Amino acid sequence: MTLSVDLFFSFRSPYSYLALPKTLKLVEEYDLAVNLRPVYPLAVRVPGFFKKANPQFARYIVLDSSRVAQHEGIPFRFPRPDPIVQDMTTLEVAAEQPYIHRLTRLGAMAQLEGRSLPFTYAIARTMWDGSVAGWNEGDHLARAAEKAGFDLAAMDAAVSGDPDRYEQVIAGNEKDHAASGHWGVPTFVFEKEPFFGQDRIDLLVWRMQSKGLKRR
Repeated sequence: MTLSVDLFFSFRSPYSYLALPKTLKLVEEYDLAVNLRPVYPLAVRVPGFFKKANPQFARYIVLDSSRVAQHEGIPFRFPRPDPIVQDMTTLEVAAEQPYIHRLTRLGAMAQLEGRSLPFTYAIARTMWDGSVAGWNEGDHLARAAEKAGFDLAAMDAAVSGDPDRYEQVIAGNEKDHAASGHWGVPTFVFEKEPFFGQDRIDLLVWRMQSKGLKRR
């Protein structure tokens, strides 16, 4: 029997990106379905989060995510531009967020089609692997989406035509994420049990094996 796990994911989270290669490997090796469910990052979900956080929080994430990428051999560089429009001096988050709204709604659309994992990996890799400058410009995202079997222009048009539909999907994801018992990303949820972080994937596999997870 194919097991199923939810993955709550943010396009701004370096750890969400770093979890994707192992997640794809899981799907290849095991009889497993991963339902990637995009949520907005903390900067949008929790207004004022970074102003309340310890100043060392962001600095540590930059340090740690970079060394995790080096350790795992994953190409990595923080996106240029940042998918969240934020003044990193004052930590003020802009009211208008064109990048993260577009990305997360596109991810919600791919979720509705049951193909959010390959779509998200293609887009996230373009943003995070350091191979392009200005991931939001030109045809970078369109070519990435095409490789995953998507027509980005058609997706953008559909989302623009009915943004509330995709906002409802995101809101549902955020509600279920909050109910899972954790607030961070990436969070895997298997049978209502949360596993937070890319470093908990082995523990997740152990738990799923106790429930009958089989290799393909």
